[in-house]
Amino acid sequence: MTLTTAPVGPADAPMRDGGTATWSPRITPPIGVDLTERQALACAFRILGHSGFSENIAGHITMLKDGGPDGAMWVNPWGLWWEEISAADLCVVDRDGTVLEGRWDVTPAIHIHTELHRVRPDARVVVHNHPYYVTVLAAIGVLPAIVHQTGCMYDGDLALVHEYTGEVDDAALGADLARRIGDASVVILASHGIIVTAPTIQEATYRSASIDRACRLAYDVMLLGRDPLEIAPGLRHGMKKSLIERGTDVYWAGAVRALLRREPEVLN
Repeated sequence: MTLTTAPVGPADAPMRDGGTATWSPRITPPIGVDLTERQALACAFRILGHSGFSENIAGHITMLKDGGPDGAMWVNPWGLWWEEISAADLCVVDRDGTVLEGRWDVTPAIHIHTELHRVRPDARVVVHNHPYYVTVLAAIGVLPAIVHQTGCMYDGDLALVHEYTGEVDDAALGADLARRIGDASVVILASHGIIVTAPTIQEATYRSASIDRACRLAYDVMLLGRDPLEIAPGLRHGMKKSLIERGTDVYWAGAVRALLRREPEVLN
């Protein structure tokens, strides 16, 4: 078989706009139910659990709580798999990780989240787990190349933290990790996993659900031994805006509708 290549676009292609500035739908299919904060977060856990983002007992998502004490956040309890979490299972912790509400305990790895929330006002939601193809690249300290248009949603946002310090189980280690992450929104942790930050649970779920496929595509292209076609920076810019601004809510609504058809008890 002969492989042929063709340019995706000139490297100096002009910057193209995208997102709602170029087109916005009049109306999109709704979820069909209004979700509370804790219900939305419970849905996010199951959506990502079913997508292969989670590694059995590992991982956590935190979301700052509206109307609670300053810095209070929702989080999953230690001991439940993401695929089985329901709204009533979620805990509330304060900005130092102390449990304020909930039937069960919370892992000390909560400090990965508390310290990021403390220094990153933009990070209302923090997602952490060990998706398989993310961890393949994390094992060799490599960021995924953007080899497909969906990967453009990570353009300029990817970072790698090289130093592995073991379990982050106290505030000092969490603060050190937050310092090394800086303002990056998608961070691969060498020999560990990934952290995704976002201003909303919808965007956090969409970007988290898409990153392992982006890493798998990059990995498979590496196996081909061929240099990937470059998507011109100007084209990546517009595609990123379109994916985030137009795709986030549509992805979220569809994922929640599908989940509620199968597992309506997630809202309980």
